[in-house]
Amino acid sequence: MTSAVAAVAKIANVIVPTADVDRALAFYTGPLGFEKRVDIPFGDNYRWVEVAVPGAETTIAIAPPREGDPSGGRETGISLYTEDIDAMHAQLAAAGVDVDAEVSRLGGPVPPMFWFRDPEANVLLMVGAG
Repeated sequence: MTSAVAAVAKIANVIVPTADVDRALAFYTGPLGFEKRVDIPFGDNYRWVEVAVPGAETTIAIAPPREGDPSGGRETGISLYTEDIDAMHAQLAAAGVDVDAEVSRLGGPVPPMFWFRDPEANVLLMVGAG
């Protein structure tokens, strides 16, 4: 008898535990320009919301943390890409997003980048064309 080998087919989503789902939704669909893909209630007064870059397959899920777990102030590990890093930095700063003071340019194979924080101080990275 031969057993099938399972394989991961894709990254379904990444989850950012969020206390204020409406505020997070406004952040992702506003300054970042994501689209809302899913918004459904679950459990007792909870919501599962997924947002994504238009045309992207992988989503970011913004949902309340598990009971007893904190939300906010996390290093998400999420890296986003833009063709124009300087314009994106200026756009997010003008929208009141907590962004690093300037774009870091380390040279070599490292792309220009800056860190920014969502309304609950979760940290994301924006990288751009070199």
